Amino acid sequence: MAAGSLDGSAWSAQATTPDAIEAALRELLTARSQAGLQSEQGGLAPARVLNMVVFVDSRHVEEIAERLRGVGRYHASRTLVLSYEADREDLNARVSIATDGNPNPGEPALLRETAIVEIGERHLDDLTTIADPLVVSDLPTLLWSPHRHPAAADALLELAQATLIDSIEQPVWSEAIERACGLSEQAYVVDLAWLRSTPWRERVAATFDSERMRAELHSLERLRIRHHPASTVAAMLFVGWLASRLDWQLDRFEVEERAGGDGALQGGARMRAGGRIELHLQAAPDLRVPGLAGVALCSESGLQIELDRGPGGLHERRRNRDGAERVWTLLGASRGEGGILGEGIRQALLRDPAYLPALHAAHAMLPDAQSQAVAA
Repeated sequence: MAAGSLDGSAWSAQATTPDAIEAALRELLTARSQAGLQSEQGGLAPARVLNMVVFVDSRHVEEIAERLRGVGRYHASRTLVLSYEADREDLNARVSIATDGNPNPGEPALLRETAIVEIGERHLDDLTTIADPLVVSDLPTLLWSPHRHPAAADALLELAQATLIDSIEQPVWSEAIERACGLSEQAYVVDLAWLRSTPWRERVAATFDSERMRAELHSLERLRIRHHPASTVAAMLFVGWLASRLDWQLDRFEVEERAGGDGALQGGARMRAGGRIELHLQAAPDLRVPGLAGVALCSESGLQIELDRGPGGLHERRRNRDGAERVWTLLGASRGEGGILGEGIRQALLRDPAYLPALHAAHAMLPDAQSQAVAA
């Protein structure tokens, strides 16, 4: 092993090699496991479920570390962080081993490993050579490249079975959908923009679950969505979800207006029963968090359902065909950004069969080139 500093559950080295880092990981795991057997802590064994490879600009490492600390039990078994700084010449590394949770004395526990490897411009052509020895063989690997490093992500994709993206980071939302479609041909895509709509999709599905309410789905006339100005993709995926589940024939969206940078999209779809539904997406500039601000559905019978983001959860207003109205709050509907990232890591293993059809439907609704130029 290359010369380095070994201290209990951590190791670091300057001007090292991938083989030396891998050897340090093995040595630390062996030492911690033996220490657990010789103490009252109980047996210690490495977690073996998921690798996670993160490519991030060095100035964002602490931010990403803080976000990963917030995912709770959904931590990957081994996390490899490739910290990029353009003018760095040497390959430096820090490795640490941590216990999963706080086991009581005598209880077995799992060990999770983190390796932070500092790289520079000169290492970009060898990303897979650097990363390959540092992921656990025979485990699925999730790739995450926050803050948009598409070239590095594409290079590392051959090591991964799933990739984590956040379409809100893409300045042009139509390009974000194109990017997600391209990635989906190479790996399973987990988009945080999709996960931000999960409580909304769950509530709409629950609302129309009964046989009586299900019939209303096939007589919808209007769907209106308000969303964070940067969350057009989340709104598109929500429409795509309904369209793919209800077999709508979709038109391309058109840019309806662009006032103060808060554009709107207008479109439509033909339903299986022959009727048409009006689709309207509008940015909500006052919304301070990513995702959806409100969803409203209206049917031919006069049924109106409105979901709005509010303190404590989603507020639902339902007006039935007879004019009777009810309002209530769905407490704790939002998972928060930390919960969304944790759910994204979990989805790398579970796979959501509804996402890809929703993505393809959203792609079918993209405005034509002229309209996209207006929206850009």
